[in-house]
Amino acid sequence: MSMNDPGLDLHEWETRWAELEEALAEDPAGALPDACDLIEETLGLDYVSDELELSFQAAREIADAVERGDDVDPGDIGAAVANLLAIRAALRPGLTA
Repeated sequence: MSMNDPGLDLHEWETRWAELEEALAEDPAGALPDACDLIEETLGLDYVSDELELSFQAAREIADAVERGDDVDPGDIGAAVANLLAIRAALRPGLTA
């Protein structure tokens, strides 16, 4: 992302998130690790509440299990996706997740 234009960074982030959101709807397990990576980049830049951090950690654990090829319950994947959508909404108030 551009270090020179915060507006461009936001646009790039929103564009990438929109792509991931579509992928999460089509293939939640396949897109979950990439969605976690994008949220992780954002969490590394901003202060977030302990609740958001815990939600992210739970989603990351599921994403890591998916990447390892572990047998992951679809309900756990759904919960991880819901956590990421809630984090995204909290990071960008006023935008719908």
